[in-house]
Amino acid sequence: MRIGELASRAGVSVRSVRYYEEQGLLASIRSASGQRHYTDSDVERVAFIQRLYAAGLSSRTIIELLPCVDAPSEEHSALALERMAAERRRLTAHIADITRTRDTLDRLMATARAHQDQQGEARAHPCGAK
Repeated sequence: MRIGELASRAGVSVRSVRYYEEQGLLASIRSASGQRHYTDSDVERVAFIQRLYAAGLSSRTIIELLPCVDAPSEEHSALALERMAAERRRLTAHIADITRTRDTLDRLMATARAHQDQQGEARAHPCGAK
């Protein structure tokens, strides 16, 4: 099948298919005129790549996981699981960093609101009289 059909069947853009090929995630067979041709199994591969991207994995990480798909073995499975676990640890640390940043912003907003409330009270009572 040609690139447009693969993209349509996999539910992605033609640009995404080209990107996957540029990144080494997908391979095509070229016709004599240079057109890309794909197999039915490439539809599944693109869907799998999409799931990995949706899990927050980079194309570099996905390349490391593909041997588990292309040449299944206990060794490849173990390596893939360890790579995914490392990626999960990285994401967990990132989430903790973002949570700390959000909490800092919450404290700043609370301080700003308290200051705003104090300013409102001062305007409501000239000279600070209550």
